[in-house]
Order: sequence, then C-alpha cells, then structure tokens
Amino acid sequence: MLAAGCAGLGASANDGPNVLTTMGFGLPDEHATARVGLFRQKYPGIDLRITEGAFDEQQFLSAVASGEPPDLVYADRVKLGGFAARGAVQPIDECVRRHRVDLSVFRSAALRQVTVDGHTYGLPDFATVKLLIINNPPVRAAGIDPAGMSATDWALLAAQTSTLTESGGGRLRRIGFDPKLPDFVPLWAKANGADLISPDGRRAMLDDPKVVEMLRYTTDLVKAQAPWASFKAFKDGFDEFGAGNQYAKDQLAAMPMDSFYINTLATNSPDVDVTVKPFTDRAGNAFTELGGQAWAIPRGAAHPEQACDFLVTMTAKDAWVTAAKARRDGLAAKGRPYGGTFTANRDADDEIFSAVYRPNGNRIIEQGVPVVLSLQEKAFTLPPSPAAPDLIRAWRSAAVRVLNGQQTAEQALADAQREADLALRRVIGR
Repeated sequence: MLAAGCAGLGASANDGPNVLTTMGFGLPDEHATARVGLFRQKYPGIDLRITEGAFDEQQFLSAVASGEPPDLVYADRVKLGGFAARGAVQPIDECVRRHRVDLSVFRSAALRQVTVDGHTYGLPDFATVKLLIINNPPVRAAGIDPAGMSATDWALLAAQTSTLTESGGGRLRRIGFDPKLPDFVPLWAKANGADLISPDGRRAMLDDPKVVEMLRYTTDLVKAQAPWASFKAFKDGFDEFGAGNQYAKDQLAAMPMDSFYINTLATNSPDVDVTVKPFTDRAGNAFTELGGQAWAIPRGAAHPEQACDFLVTMTAKDAWVTAAKARRDGLAAKGRPYGGTFTANRDADDEIFSAVYRPNGNRIIEQGVPVVLSLQEKAFTLPPSPAAPDLIRAWRSAAVRVLNGQQTAEQALADAQREADLALRRVIGR
C-alpha cells in the first residue's frame, strides 16, 4: 500500500536537484496558471512539476511515512493541524523569516488554522465564506419577503420551509430550505452558540446540549420535507454547476452555500432572481465560517528551500493581483462576468476589489460581492486539532445516522464524542 500510495509524489533519484513537486493542486483556471507562471519567471532554474488531482489524505501520509513525499502539499486548512501534530508537515518559521513575510496581512482566522503551538505550518491561499442564497420567485409566491428570510428564528424557518417545500405524486419537487448537512454542521453549531472543538484543538465537545439541539433541529428540517434517501437523491440530480441548476429550475427555495457559488450562478444562469444575504446566528448577528486551502512543506521534502520560495510567491499580493487580472480578462474574452478573487491575503483583496474588480451590471455579483466582503472579518474557523480528520468524520457520520433514522441526535453525538475522544487519545497519547 505504501508503494502504491507514494508513487510519483516525490522527485526520483534520477531527477536533478532543482525539481520541485506538488500534491493536491491543479491548473483549472487563470488563478492557478497566472501565479504558477509568475513563479516560473521568477525562478527559471527550478523545474516545477505539478501533479494535478484532488488531495488524497492517505496517499499523502503514506508518502511521508515512506520517505518520498512531494515538496509541497496543497490541502484544506482545517486538516493542517492534524498533519502538523503527526509530524507530516514541517514548520515554516525560518522560511517566513528568510522572505520577510508579514504574517499580519493574512486574515487572522485563516492564519490561526495554520498555526500550532506558536509555529507556522503553512501559508493560507484562497478564502471562502458561507452565506445565504434565496430563490426569490417561489419565496415571493408563498407570500414571504426574501429580504426578511433568515436562519435567526428557527421556529419561523421551519414554518417557512414547510410552506416552500413542494411534493407531488409521492416525490419531492422543490426543497423549501436545505440546511446543507452534514457539511455545514460547524456553521449551525456556531449559530446555536456551540463550538465543536476546544480552542487548543485537544478536546471535542460534540455531545454539548447545544450541539444536540442543533442537530435535532436541522435533521428534523430535512426529514419534514422528505426521507433522507429521497431528499439526497433529489439533490444529487441537480445540475448544480450548470445552466439548469436548482435555482433556475425552481428545485430549491433557499440554502446556505459557499461564496464561490455566486460566481457559478452569475456565469451559468445570470438571469436567475436571487437574494444573497449573510448567514445569522440565533440572535440575528451576521457571521460565517471561513474556509480555504493552504500550502505546506511535508516532512522529508527533498527541496524545502525551493518549496519555501514557491509558497511565498503563490500567496503574495503581487501574485494574487496578477492572477485576478488574468482571471478577469479570461472571463471577459468568453463573455462571462468576473465576480472577484477572494483570498486569505487582506492586502491582496484590498487591491483586487479597488483596482481589478468591476461588477459590470451582473445583479448576482453586484449584490453578492459586498456580502462576502462584509463577512470576511466576522468569520470563525475550526481550530487546528491533532485529530482534525477524525473529528470531522465523527460529526459528519453522526449527522448521517440521524438523517437515516438510525439514531436520535443524542445517541449519535454521544457515539461521535466517544469516537472523537479515542482519536484524540490515540494522537495526543493521553
């Protein structure tokens, strides 16, 4: 398994000293190609080899264990704490000092995710937030003002969901409100005043009564519309990233969603009539969860200094501004709108949204971008934890068991807490 897992990740013995390999990164658009191009111009002597494909946690850990890791890894920031605790990635404090990187330019929530025991283990890349997207026509037809719809009053939201849900012939035809389980469990928990992980990342709090209350409410919200199997099958049939998406086809009334989706809607169905709003807690305060990736250097990387040059270049202000211009111009050439580039680098975003971004009349982008910008500094993140992947699996599995009717929220989260405690003891050693 080790041999299969690490094949092709690190430089081979026959490669020269200037070969730099990556994992978990691709070149899907100008955001990637422009920044990579800038690095190649700046460091022409480095043979950069990008192994495209999604990040595979087990493959990565196997490659590190075998002593043949890639030089760079690109992964979800929430997992980095676990990799740091396992010794799978190395601190980059010296790299930061050598390049005189001002860490204060990075959004504090994003930086917290790559900082463990006072050491920096990576540099944040993109930044996304979660917001609420409401499909105006069915909501208005039901006599509900989209501007007043929110996740603040849970009883009211449940009543609105019932009104907006549409079924016929024993089949679900429109979802009234999708709480986005199990992916958005942390967002809903925070909305109910609960944290899933302690600030130091060493304790799980999955059986907190507020978490139980949240999971009971959100799973009941789904089950009141349709059995989970039917609900999920209906969603799986959405053309989510196409012109016939769930908003365009009136298959959904409202849901929280990652901010990148406003660009998807603006590009593929620019005429859909939606309201984009901040997500709110139960007191009515706007807040969000910040997500995104980070660049890190694996333990045992063959070329850590060149890897350092790469991750600093990729996350710097000038690289992001260059990428934003390239992305804007590339979309314009295809007749598509540019909805901005949202990064974890505050200075880069300031320049992008003052000098590069132009809404150009697209209503979705015109209302969505200000919402995203207003939420970035109101964001929370899951703290780095040595058992982060295991904890995420625990609460996601708990939510699915409740949705399937296998357990109550109390039972599922009690089991998830035991799983989380075992995972933490296994990693921490106590």
